[in-house]
Amino acid sequence: MTPTPFGLIEVVYVMANLASLDVGTVVSMREHQNDEILSCMWRGAMVHEDSEGHRVPVSPGGLTMINAGKSFWHEELTPGVPVEMLQILIRPHKADLPGEARFYDPPSRLPESQWHLIAGPEASDALLKIRQLVIVSDAQLMEGGAASVPAAEGMTSLLYVMDGAIRVGDARLGKGDTVTDLDGTWPVVHAESAATLVAFVVVRSAPASTAGTIRRR
Repeated sequence: MTPTPFGLIEVVYVMANLASLDVGTVVSMREHQNDEILSCMWRGAMVHEDSEGHRVPVSPGGLTMINAGKSFWHEELTPGVPVEMLQILIRPHKADLPGEARFYDPPSRLPESQWHLIAGPEASDALLKIRQLVIVSDAQLMEGGAASVPAAEGMTSLLYVMDGAIRVGDARLGKGDTVTDLDGTWPVVHAESAATLVAFVVVRSAPASTAGTIRRR
């Protein structure tokens, strides 16, 4: 098993980027179209404003889901502390759907070495909905901890390391690394240091709109 950048994986409708913003950054009001944008606040805090009239403080651990659809405008500000966040862009199954935004603050203390559902398809139990066949979960492992990678029949799993160091079979991964196993057989993940992981379970053949920000490589 070899670490693989997201851009080289055949799941072309999912992209992830670990972004850093300095204090005083203003990412000014801008339009998104036909993207599903999931933001996971890792460190720091920011203020989200959008065309629906939301002005929402987002704290560490906070989640923001923008279903941009036909048109959605939003802005981010980091007035007090630097920010580190994972931003995930997903192509929806269809273009020009209604635009909306949802916010969720998970409980501050979650069980270790367990996967927690962040977002999922409209028919799922997830509080944050993705208009695509994508399930997103996260987990925190202490040093020496272990966990199995989430999986579902007929779907492909991808693993992203937000922080820390892990070993998956013969592959060692650190912060920002991604790994997938396209034949669907995963060894157990072992944490070499405390680690925060994000797992994506996707249908690689799902229809996806190409009208949004994400472009094929």
